[in-house]
Amino acid sequence: MITNPIGDMMNRIKVAGEMRKETATVPLSRLRLSVAEALARAGFVGQATKRGKKVTRSLEVGLLYEEDGTPKIAGVRPLSRPARRMYYRAGDIRPVRHGYGALFLSTPQGIMTGSEARKAKVGGEALFEVW
Repeated sequence: MITNPIGDMMNRIKVAGEMRKETATVPLSRLRLSVAEALARAGFVGQATKRGKKVTRSLEVGLLYEEDGTPKIAGVRPLSRPARRMYYRAGDIRPVRHGYGALFLSTPQGIMTGSEARKAKVGGEALFEVW
């Protein structure tokens, strides 16, 4: 049983990038799909597609690499855990790694990056940081 599904998903994507895979496969859920779409909007991963039927449904996330072959996702830091949730107001959101990374939040308007949440003036639960 996975207690932190978002942390597990991000770890799978990061390890698949380090292994130079073209795609990473994770179990499908609506939350994971919306996180993958937010990662794609931010330019960290490629397109996310659903695979399989009924019980064996999975999410296939295309990985992106720099021109020198390094993965776009170099590191991930989970912020909220099941034992300790972290929340940010819109004014408390700061750039990650001097603008080279992104913070991902679960807001009332869906999963957003930190910059999208600041523009929309909404806060929410901080899920993870990516750089």
